[in-house]
Amino acid sequence: MLENRRLQPPGGTGILAWARHYRRAWLSGDLTAGLVVSVMIIPQSMAYAMLAGLPVQIGLYASLLPLIGYALFGSSMSLSVGPVAVTGLMTATLLAPMAAIGSDQYLQLAIWLALLSGVMLFVFGLLRLGFLANFLSHPVISGFISGAAILIVLSQLPHLLGLAHLPASPMQLLTDWQLINSLVLGLGLVCLLLLLYARSLLAGHLKRLGFAQELATLLARLAPIVVVGLAMAVTVLGQLAERGVPVVGSLPLGLPSLYWVTPDLGNLRSLLLPAALISLVSFVESVSIAQSLARHKRQSIDANQELLGLGAANLGSGLVGGFAVCGGFSRSVVNVEAGANTPLAGVVAALIIGLILLTIAPIFAHLPLVVLAVIILVAVTPLIDLASLKRAWRYDRAEGLTLFSTAAGVLLLGIEGGIVLGICLSIAAQLWRGSRPHVAVVGRVPGTQYFRNTKRHLVETAPHTLALRIDENVFFANTKAIEFSILKALRDYPDTREVLLIMSAVNHIDGTGLDMLSELTEGLLERDVHVHLAEVKGPLMDRLESTDWLKQQVREVFPSTHIAFNTLGSLKRPAALPESA
Repeated sequence: MLENRRLQPPGGTGILAWARHYRRAWLSGDLTAGLVVSVMIIPQSMAYAMLAGLPVQIGLYASLLPLIGYALFGSSMSLSVGPVAVTGLMTATLLAPMAAIGSDQYLQLAIWLALLSGVMLFVFGLLRLGFLANFLSHPVISGFISGAAILIVLSQLPHLLGLAHLPASPMQLLTDWQLINSLVLGLGLVCLLLLLYARSLLAGHLKRLGFAQELATLLARLAPIVVVGLAMAVTVLGQLAERGVPVVGSLPLGLPSLYWVTPDLGNLRSLLLPAALISLVSFVESVSIAQSLARHKRQSIDANQELLGLGAANLGSGLVGGFAVCGGFSRSVVNVEAGANTPLAGVVAALIIGLILLTIAPIFAHLPLVVLAVIILVAVTPLIDLASLKRAWRYDRAEGLTLFSTAAGVLLLGIEGGIVLGICLSIAAQLWRGSRPHVAVVGRVPGTQYFRNTKRHLVETAPHTLALRIDENVFFANTKAIEFSILKALRDYPDTREVLLIMSAVNHIDGTGLDMLSELTEGLLERDVHVHLAEVKGPLMDRLESTDWLKQQVREVFPSTHIAFNTLGSLKRPAALPESA
């Protein structure tokens, strides 16, 4: 175990972190992983380019420089970047209103979307804005991905059925069923069954035949390239293209050249919001995947460095005529399982794809489009996360509603509307929770220094002392609720002479909260009731020390509730004057 940990490269800041410590023992794993990943991502990249409404070779172009750019600047040792389903869908959805899909203008917009996204991500990294990922909560991300996955599935049904477009209603599809191309549908269903078998059963069958678990799993993940090869062979031998089965068509031989077209300023301004959205989503998705992989290897990633790495990847994609990219889960998992130790594996994969473009790329001209559609369907269907919705609904109805609403928003309002709706609901849910603070009357567990809620535990209290624990920051949205809870507790304990506010859970008090506490304390002092504080955190105490509330109205600040309890419980004070006096 110690030896394995010693051989793991340190996470760090780009190529300077891993190249400086590179060991010969890692080379074989990186070379193997590069070869395996390059073979796997060829059909995936072509499929996601089709999803984005672009020529399939654009997906291969987008798998070259991005891998090298990320290797230079990224912090993850395992993340593999390139075209993914979500960025493909977002590209198509965001650009469709601006230009006709398949046109030269559409391609130029896709390229500039990648370039703008790359610039934004890189600038955000230089400004150390990695915390931006925190603005998209897990329910928002899960809901967005689920909604996007449903949209992707619906978008691929015409390719699966051999139709030019999806009918307006399911009833129309049933009525015009004769329009379905049976050859396309049959080929698609066979490929679908093969891929589903490979995903669920093939690894187990290979293991029973004597293959090691890791090798069996890896071979099962490479099944798409086998299906692609078989489909091309059937297409050629059966002359399916001549019988109405749509195929990829001619593919250019050779590497892409650096792409530059002077953009129209109006279009460029229109791309700013789409670029910001695709940057935020791709960053959050990539960081989530990178963190998950890093935990397994006891490594760490730097969110700000990830911004630089993804920025460089998208700039590289745009420069060679590709579209927006980010980290992909399936390709990253295969990268790890194939033995990748450093981002050199990504560089090797890029070189192999480049070699394929220089030599055998034209053979993919015979690939039926329905096969690419099936690959997309199999890849994205698991992204429809009903389990997360169920868990969120059971644990917290607000989070469950946020997840469901985000998914529904993506389906009904589009990508932008869904994300904005999800963020707004997350903020609203947080404000709603904060506006309903928990304020507990506490007492001491007998024989201990622990204090618990009097409504939940058998505890002892001190005479004439009311100990209240505020379990929330005090800010404008909850000041009235906190004031009401304190006054209600005072009515329940009319003999109170000392009020102890336990601040162990309070990190911040805003101006509105401070005013409320000051007015409340002043009113209590008029009744000869003193206010004390306990367990005030250092940063909060630093802010309070300059306030009149602490200097003039608060009687004493105790380092612990136990000390405060003993001190206040032993006080001997004369009876309070009636309020009418």
